Amino acid sequence: MNAPLPRSTPRADNVIELEKVRVTFGDSKHAVTALEETSLRIDHGEFVALVGPSGCGKSTILKLVAGTLNASQGHVFVAGREIGANAARIGMAFQNPTLLPWLNIRDNVMLPLKIVPPFKKEFSTKRRTEYRDRVETSLTQVGLKGFGDKFPWQLSGGMQQRASLCRALIHEPTLLLLDEPFGALDQFTREELWEIMQNLWIEKRPTVLLVTHDLKEAAYLASRICVMQARPGRIVDDSAVPFARPRTIEVSFEPEFVSLTQRLRERIVAARAIQEAVS
Repeated sequence: MNAPLPRSTPRADNVIELEKVRVTFGDSKHAVTALEETSLRIDHGEFVALVGPSGCGKSTILKLVAGTLNASQGHVFVAGREIGANAARIGMAFQNPTLLPWLNIRDNVMLPLKIVPPFKKEFSTKRRTEYRDRVETSLTQVGLKGFGDKFPWQLSGGMQQRASLCRALIHEPTLLLLDEPFGALDQFTREELWEIMQNLWIEKRPTVLLVTHDLKEAAYLASRICVMQARPGRIVDDSAVPFARPRTIEVSFEPEFVSLTQRLRERIVAARAIQEAVS
């Protein structure tokens, strides 16, 4: 059993702070370390991507921040408070849009306003006026104007994911967690949604933590990219993305962009080779 680390005070400008966090599963005899001692700080308004091979701990970090997984050691702070204290306002989008099939798109997007403080207090009085207008504006921003009355099964996968992004942002979250939200889409639809996601971030400036296997996606969207190594998971590289915004798909073909994604790939391959050599 690891001794608990003394609790420190998080920096005021950090939305996310992992302090010497470790995650292990199983008892001491058969324990498996999913995440080695890891520290990570993300400031207000940053867009950070986690990349690396399967099993490197990307989703583990996301679950720690979301509060759905407890750390075996260390501390996890979100919006200046340790997880388990007061909950921060968080938006989430996944690879599967997870829209409720019995609700139309408007009501799916409006759902956080019904259940998340402080919006839920006024839901009954504003759902047909101010909240409805907010949803319609959001749907227009992602190219879904006029689709509010449709049901999820009437929309393509890409359109459902657009609605999922609206739902994740409709309640003005402090933090947006993205777990491979574009991974199941074709390349052209992914690129369209990258542009939409970038525009939403530029306008609303939430703090974003993105988990992805797509290095091009990470370089297009993120302001920082953290490369992770598997077994046990840990961050082995943390680099700023130097390209100005707004970025275009054309930028992804420029030598500097290609060089960045190639360096990230080489870092992942090198980390994997080291891990395999010591296994």
